[in-house]
Order: sequence, then C-alpha cells, then structure tokens
Amino acid sequence: MKMSLVRPLLTRRRFSTSSENLVASVLFERLPVVIPKIDPMVYAFQEFSFRWRQQYQRRYPDEFLDKSDARGKGDYQIDYVPAPRITEADKSNDRRSLQRALDRRLYLLLYGNAYGAPGGKPVWHFPEKVYESEDTMRKCAESALESVLGDLSGTYFVGNAPMAHMVVRPTEDQSVSTSFKRFFFKSQVIAKNEFNIGKCEDFVWVTKDEMMEYFPQQSEFLNKMIIS
Repeated sequence: MKMSLVRPLLTRRRFSTSSENLVASVLFERLPVVIPKIDPMVYAFQEFSFRWRQQYQRRYPDEFLDKSDARGKGDYQIDYVPAPRITEADKSNDRRSLQRALDRRLYLLLYGNAYGAPGGKPVWHFPEKVYESEDTMRKCAESALESVLGDLSGTYFVGNAPMAHMVVRPTEDQSVSTSFKRFFFKSQVIAKNEFNIGKCEDFVWVTKDEMMEYFPQQSEFLNKMIIS
C-alpha cells in the first residue's frame, strides 16, 4: 500500500517555539510633498551647462520667433503663484503637525508605554504590538498601526517582509526578564494631511535627523535602517 507524501495543513503557522517574544514595530512615514531644494553644487553645474548650450544653440530666423511668441496668448493663461515652502508649523516648530518639513520625510513617534521599556515608564517609541496569534508578522504590524490611527485608510504597507530587526537583551531596569526580537515594517501616508492619533500620551512627526534626538542610543542602527 502506497503512502501519500502530501500532508494536509491542519495547523496554523507559528513563528517561534522558544520563550522569546516577537514585537512588530511600524516605521510610519510621510513622503516629501514638494521637490527638495537643489544642492548649490548641482545648481551651479546646471547653470553652467545651460549657459554653455546657449553659446552653440541654433539661431532661428526672427520671423519664426515672432510667430512662436504670438501663440499661447489667450484668455486661458493664469498667473501661477507657488505655495510657500516654509509653513506656520515650521516657524513654530510644531512637531505634532504634518504640515512641516515639506521637502523631507517625516516619521511618527509615540510617547507612552512600550514593551520592554526601562522601569515600565513611558518612553518614545514607534507604533508596536507584541505578536500573539496573527497569521503573519505583517498582520501584527497592521494591528499595531490600526490601534493608533483607528483604521488603516490613508496608509500603505510597503511589502510583506520586515525592513530590519533587532534583538533586545534584558537589563536590570527593564520590565521584561527575557530577550525579545523587534521587527520593523514600513508604512506610508497616502493622500492624508492629518490623523486622529490615540493610544499614547503624546506624538510627534520628525525627520530622520530629528529622530536621533529621541533615540540617541539606537542612532547607529536607525541610520542603517533608514537609508533616505
């Protein structure tokens, strides 16, 4: 009698059988909404290239240029006034607003209780959740962000795999007695300028450079994880 080599999948997937806990953290970012300013060196090169091309460009007859200038002078033309790059939130350094640092990426940080925080005291951290019974760690990360925002409308998770992970060893002042692994997932703001953020005492939207003020001990790890 032949035995089948196919075994039915009757059990749900699990990620760890050890005593280590898994934590899903979300790097929730807002992409730049205006074009970043050009570096002075790049601008100088572009200006030089333009002037160089002007010297050797083809000279068109004057009657041809007169006809081309006459076109496009209808009533449909409007005056374009660009919006200011520096907002009121920039001037007041309001880090709770998304209307700041428009040419930079912003990242959401929360202040409150976090897993493994020293002494169980409130600390700055990313949206997070301890893995329980979710099908995947990505689902766990979605639950973490949804618990903070209320729903996931206006968000987009980039891929199913984590962008980085770290192993946190217990110390004398930490609230956990065993090491745990923290997995970071990236999510982005989509077509939204404001969120009703809860489940925390405070929150900020900060650039990568400003983030290092909140995590000085993890600055090397964060610099490697956040490339842009």
